[in-house]
Amino acid sequence: MSFLVSTMNDAPGYRVQTILGEVTGLTVRARNIGTQIGASFKAVVGGELRGLTKQLQESRDEAMQRMVEAAMARGANAVLAMRFDANEVSQGYQEIVAYGTAVVIVQAV
Repeated sequence: MSFLVSTMNDAPGYRVQTILGEVTGLTVRARNIGTQIGASFKAVVGGELRGLTKQLQESRDEAMQRMVEAAMARGANAVLAMRFDANEVSQGYQEIVAYGTAVVIVQAV
């Protein structure tokens, strides 16, 4: 089994052998000025802000990867109850955190 990340509190077909505790992955990003200008124009006519969507997805991916690395460093093979949280740190800067419970799971018998 490869590393599992789940928003569920359990993993069907597996049982939690060891709970290693909470793990987090954090990134703080500045918004790209070009993306901001494009978003301002798009706000006038409406529609998806693709540049901001891409930037947010990259930030979430980075936060999740850091969380997985933290869990693996503790000996986990899974993170359960994973969530994201995001906050504006200051104007133009956004914090994204991925967090969950690092566990060791084994195949249920």
